Amino acid sequence: MTDGVVDQLARAGRFSVRYGEETIAYALRLQPQRRPSRVAIHVEASGRVLVDAPVGATHASVAQAVKKRAAWIAQHVAKAKARLEHVRHRDYTSGETVHYLGRRYRLRVTVDPAAAASCRLRGGFLEVTVQRRAAQDVQAVMSVWLRHRASEVLRERLDTIAAGLRWVKTPPPMRLQWMRVQWGSCSPRGLITLHPALVQAPRDCIDYVVLHELCHLSSHDHSARFYRLLDRHMPGWRSVKARLDGMAEDLLRQ
Repeated sequence: MTDGVVDQLARAGRFSVRYGEETIAYALRLQPQRRPSRVAIHVEASGRVLVDAPVGATHASVAQAVKKRAAWIAQHVAKAKARLEHVRHRDYTSGETVHYLGRRYRLRVTVDPAAAASCRLRGGFLEVTVQRRAAQDVQAVMSVWLRHRASEVLRERLDTIAAGLRWVKTPPPMRLQWMRVQWGSCSPRGLITLHPALVQAPRDCIDYVVLHELCHLSSHDHSARFYRLLDRHMPGWRSVKARLDGMAEDLLRQ
């Protein structure tokens, strides 16, 4: 298989290897700044397997690296699937638990055909007013509120953290986007994309994700240099990441 085919398939994310009776599917990212022969493998909280490889890597070399760590990958994928089995979809009814900045609130839904739709925090409750008793209406109102809060909170954290990083000369542009398997990303042009649901997480978890993406402005891959930057500016980031991974399914459930 030629490198050109690897490039094409990598964009489509269609790779897999056999491991015993199982098939390990993985997405491949080819990174220009990654050192030759260095392949990094990640299993995300959703169970998705992500492989970072240097540009020029052959399909055979990447597949060999995945097979070499197949037992580790299968174990972590199984753990992620087990967590997902226990996550229920929201009913969007009064009494459900919702999160904001790491704190738990109770959802209180009021149906009033004459009132304007609204959402606000009051005491230990997230109060939502809708005109009809429909889960999709409650969800829509909550989503608008969550996105508004995220635009303010995440922008403030991005600007504050960026100000303390010597390689960031001006605060980078930010956008919010609902993503299925990740909290954030950094484009080659320096656009930071963050998941609106991140505003539900504790502040240190928010800061970890923001710092992670800002470090990509200096090191675009997950190289040793990238992790040195993380270690320098948030020495305890691994435990923070583990805590965020552990609550991801609950924060992202719809």
